[in-house]
Amino acid sequence: MNIEDIRNYCIEKIFVTESMPFGDDVLVFKVAGKMFLVVNLSGPTRISIKASPEEVFERLEKYPETQEAYHFNKKHWISVKMDEAADFNRVCSWIDRSYTLVLEGVSKKVKRDIGLTN
Repeated sequence: MNIEDIRNYCIEKIFVTESMPFGDDVLVFKVAGKMFLVVNLSGPTRISIKASPEEVFERLEKYPETQEAYHFNKKHWISVKMDEAADFNRVCSWIDRSYTLVLEGVSKKVKRDIGLTN
């Protein structure tokens, strides 16, 4: 899974925006204005994604391509070294989970504003 695959997968999701708020070497994907995935564009491809504390612990223990996310809350974010990630479907499910967690965490007002609820 390369950067373009990751980008295409993320932008197909509803209410997703992309930007480069941290400079030209970091691509950020947000849902409802909140980050759910960050990709470094320099060096080996690495993504940072959100997960529940239990999922963070499990993934760090079980999957060698994961590590604590640099510059993020270690309780809620992991980093995935994409050149070591062999299972495309597993990474996609992790991206989906990150997206869902972030979307679940936005306020009712924001959900109403973007058309998720009445």
